[in-house]
Amino acid sequence: MHAMVVSVAASPGHGFSKAICDVILLVAGEGVAGDAHRGVTVRHRSRVAIDPHQPNLRQVHLLHAEVFDDPAVKEFGLKPGEIGENILTRGIMLLDLPRGTRLAIGDTVLELTGLRNPCRQLDDHRRGLTKAMIGRADDGGIIRKSGVMAIVVTGGSIRPGDAIAVTLPPLPHLPMERV
Repeated sequence: MHAMVVSVAASPGHGFSKAICDVILLVAGEGVAGDAHRGVTVRHRSRVAIDPHQPNLRQVHLLHAEVFDDPAVKEFGLKPGEIGENILTRGIMLLDLPRGTRLAIGDTVLELTGLRNPCRQLDDHRRGLTKAMIGRADDGGIIRKSGVMAIVVTGGSIRPGDAIAVTLPPLPHLPMERV
């Protein structure tokens, strides 16, 4: 299976879920047009409270649809856009990619900046969802399954069905950490 976009979503408000769209427009250095998290500096309320001048490393939220097949998550019956992702993918294990990986989607380029940290908002949405979105690696480390964050390098439009091409950063590869 080739990596592809399953769905795209955006929301002008700071609610949890995002509305499914036919197409989203990405703006270089800012994020998704019409989305509350678009901006050069942070837009997530918890990060704004700490320092509103820090760069926005969370311009676009990507989630791999394979997480919906995970037995711990499957019981919640999640739908695209429901946990706030802008781009739902299939055929690419986003969590396994190193920081700095570039994804060419349609006529856009995104650069992965880190992991979305599963937070209590997941439980506010559905009780028990936070725990389902956290796993354990063989070495005991935490696996954050709620997707990855990216910045927009090259703007343009993204639609369901668009292919995703992956370009890894130069070695040594750095693991993604929560941002």
